[in-house]
Amino acid sequence: MTSIEDIRDQRVEKVKMLIEKGIEPYPVASNINTTNAEFNDEFAGLLESQKEVIVGGRIISIRGQGKLGFVDVIDGTSEKVQCFLSLETLGEVAINDFFECIDTGDFIEFSGMAYVTKRGANAFLVKTWRLLSKSLRPLPDAFYGIEDEDERYRKRYLDFILNKDNRDMMKRRSIFWNTIRTFLLQRDYIEVETPVLENTTGGADARPFVTHHNALDMDVYLRISAGELWQKRLLIAGLPKTFEIGRIFRNEGMSPEHAQDYTQVEFYEAYSDFTKGMEMTKELYTKIAEEVYGKTNFEHKGLAFDLKDEWKIYDFSKIILEQYNIDVHLATVGDVEEEIIKAGIEYDKKTISVERGIDLLWKKVRKELTGPGFLIGIPVYLETLAKKSRDDERVVERFQVILAGSEVGKGFSELNDPIDQNERFNIQQSLRDAGDDEAQMADDEYVEAMEYGMPPAFGFGVSERLFSFLEGKSLRECQAFPLMRKRG
Repeated sequence: MTSIEDIRDQRVEKVKMLIEKGIEPYPVASNINTTNAEFNDEFAGLLESQKEVIVGGRIISIRGQGKLGFVDVIDGTSEKVQCFLSLETLGEVAINDFFECIDTGDFIEFSGMAYVTKRGANAFLVKTWRLLSKSLRPLPDAFYGIEDEDERYRKRYLDFILNKDNRDMMKRRSIFWNTIRTFLLQRDYIEVETPVLENTTGGADARPFVTHHNALDMDVYLRISAGELWQKRLLIAGLPKTFEIGRIFRNEGMSPEHAQDYTQVEFYEAYSDFTKGMEMTKELYTKIAEEVYGKTNFEHKGLAFDLKDEWKIYDFSKIILEQYNIDVHLATVGDVEEEIIKAGIEYDKKTISVERGIDLLWKKVRKELTGPGFLIGIPVYLETLAKKSRDDERVVERFQVILAGSEVGKGFSELNDPIDQNERFNIQQSLRDAGDDEAQMADDEYVEAMEYGMPPAFGFGVSERLFSFLEGKSLRECQAFPLMRKRG
């Protein structure tokens, strides 16, 4: 069996051969004037007019040799175009050079016209060819693809060449984010950019990445939210509607639903609250589903839901009480730990607290909730940045979107009381000082900004987990280039 390195050596020799023949293996520009999509869509008209056009792209298949052959070309715009080469139309020198020097994987352009084969298939009759880029390594077998998952993620460029479904997924991902962007822009939100490097991480409970800033000689953190505390500073500054779609980073474990760096949108609206936000969220999710997938009904891990159904309301405190006989407002660490052990949940005894324990118990129950729905009734101690409920000060005005057993988005009435905010930051800081490195850091400068006056507001955030969720695939599968361990 010929090795990849042997094939590479042979192709390097072909590069030399091309140069000797006066054929540039890597020309600067292309003359392509018709995409595959345009050729396929306009085939009938091109066939009737016999207009000459230039198509091209990557060769994925070569069949035949000598006097005639068929070459399949893809350019990323449509299905392949089947190109027909013959001695009669190309001439002896051109067709011999082609079969002698050209391989699958090469980029090429063909000039010619629409043509119907003897078997009645649509094709492109080649009159001339021109190499655009010579490939030195062979493509994997198109039928088998790349079977090893690690290799497929590591060489995603090959996976996309061979797997049209995954190429299409990347297109849907673009539509997903642009649907969100358009939805917000049409509602007079302005898109902003906030710092990725921070002195103090804020906006979430998560373990950050730490790096050193040489110019300022200080350690900084990669942000763990899409600028939550910065965007709320902009509310204070008089910008009533802002949003950011950006990359965030969390130095945590990996799972099908979690990654260390991913894209998230967060948006904030002054003079609104979480009740109004629920309605807006329903509209947004339905719009995404219709624009990206043309439907609103989905199934994930055996649980089916339809975004156009009535959204259920799940009460966090009531669910925990019914499931574990624990009052989340009165529970002690001992109560929580006892139920965690009964439920067979793994936990860290060193950092266990009421907050962490209740959260672990909830995550086990959550898997059984189909949705679509909103989870409400979250205890104050589980949310540092939301306003207390106007009906029950023990809970906050926060909701989480529940779809097929997962939390896919979170919104709340933003806390704008600087005294309350400072107290909650101090509680979180004490947890952090006790060893909980996911607890939030106190941000005195943010509290100072709030003291100048912050309007009541609604805020919401959702990550690319929603996209992977609707795709029915893991988060890593839905990223173009997931983080991989460096090869030794």
